[in-house]
Amino acid sequence: MENLDRNIDLKIKEISQKIKELRLSRGYTSYETFAFENELNRVQYWRIESGQNITLKTLIKVLEIHQISLGEFFKDL
Repeated sequence: MENLDRNIDLKIKEISQKIKELRLSRGYTSYETFAFENELNRVQYWRIESGQNITLKTLIKVLEIHQISLGEFFKDL
């Protein structure tokens, strides 16, 4: 069970890193500016990029901002 939890934590980190890369690729060097301009809670968005567990609803919202589908997002993970 410990290995499973560790693998899940690693996947969550990969997801959060990919979300951060999407933000950076759009020219936002600050997560705060990105959150503000896209009407996201600044603290919640920080949690997303720091690898804390997020809801599917939040993930879908962030991906819609980036105009990317779930399939596209997860294809390389």
